Amino acid sequence: MMLVKSSTMKYRIAVWAGAGFLVAGFWALFAIVTFPSTSERMRDVWTFVCFTCPVAIAGRHYAITLYEVLAANAVTYALIGLIVETLRHRLHHAK
Repeated sequence: MMLVKSSTMKYRIAVWAGAGFLVAGFWALFAIVTFPSTSERMRDVWTFVCFTCPVAIAGRHYAITLYEVLAANAVTYALIGLIVETLRHRLHHAK
């Protein structure tokens, strides 16, 4: 079974990983910009943060550096991209 078949598919998975990196970076910047009132604002958006950056859930219980969060979210999005692009590729060729 060949998971990553074409260079286009590899590029799309890389785009997914880049999106995951940018999403985690956005939430880090959001937390820095709203620092004095971070707890209030983060409580308001916490569900959305957990949905778009799942490693943040572990960050509430364990100390995780920003670099680890960026890398983990990029890997998470790359895996999601691999699944989505594989399914898309199979559905496209099934028609």
